Amino acid sequence: MPEAEEPALDPERPIIDPHHHLWHIQAAPGAPQKPQRFLFDEFLETVEASGHRITHTVAVEAHQMYRADGPPELRTVGETEFLNGAAAMSATGAYGPTRVAHRIVGTADLTLREGVGEVLETHAARAGERFRGIRMNTAFSEAGMYGFACDPRLRTILAHPDYIAGARVLAKMDLSLDVWCMHTQLGQLIALADTIPELTIVLDHVGTPETMGAWASRGAEAFAQWHALIGNLALRPNVFIKLGGMGMDMTSAIGERERGAASEVLAREWAPRVEAAIEAFGPARAMFESNFPPDRASGSYGATWNAFKRIAAGYSDAEKDDLFRGTAARVYRIEV
Repeated sequence: MPEAEEPALDPERPIIDPHHHLWHIQAAPGAPQKPQRFLFDEFLETVEASGHRITHTVAVEAHQMYRADGPPELRTVGETEFLNGAAAMSATGAYGPTRVAHRIVGTADLTLREGVGEVLETHAARAGERFRGIRMNTAFSEAGMYGFACDPRLRTILAHPDYIAGARVLAKMDLSLDVWCMHTQLGQLIALADTIPELTIVLDHVGTPETMGAWASRGAEAFAQWHALIGNLALRPNVFIKLGGMGMDMTSAIGERERGAASEVLAREWAPRVEAAIEAFGPARAMFESNFPPDRASGSYGATWNAFKRIAAGYSDAEKDDLFRGTAARVYRIEV
């Protein structure tokens, strides 16, 4: 069951959560992650316990429920089928007012170049208008993440000609590209945005400032570099930014730590990054995200949204509406 929650601030404000996951991580020999379940029922319980008014959500790929058989490049379609099933259940209205997985960000291998078109068409055939784009692995840290070493090819994947060719296919199909990368890779993302200006790009998790490995004692330097790069990236009108993902702990296995911080604490910690990102992009190109369940490492779902509401307290009502639902609705084409 969800943890005890602090009372929701501004509980009637409608929110689109544009970034969460559904997963069932099972025990596997040699895997650092402990078994854990966060599926449709667990997510709905989490939302209800929070007291916040979540109207719609965007479910983002998490390497879940891939097909066991068939062509390797099409096995990721299994996750879209799984998420579409949750969306279909939610759309009946029998499970409450929140429309879970109302939009889906799946995954596909963009390095297939033009060949990724067939994969994307298969995703879309399975989920229709719910399927809005993809995200594939791009984040790279020398220190590794979540107990795993990073594939060294990811260091420069955003600049690889094959990846760029696949991203062009996304743009032609009017689909968006979610990207999670570390701040050390943001230069590549700037170049990608310039190369394909017709592609809608969504930067996840504020473009995470690197704090691990050689960066562990260089927090101020990392923030300064990140700040400059975010300002540069924001000059590209085809790029949007998700404000969240700051509560996950990448130094240990997912689910290993749960800090349980209050929203006041989270707001103080996250405000410098959130405020800098909003200043660069503006509320009309920025959206708050829960990134649950990874961000459970820092605080509850309710505390996460309360922290965002504390940070946004000084913005106008129209700006708040953009940050909490308007931007997400426009990017992922959700009627509100």
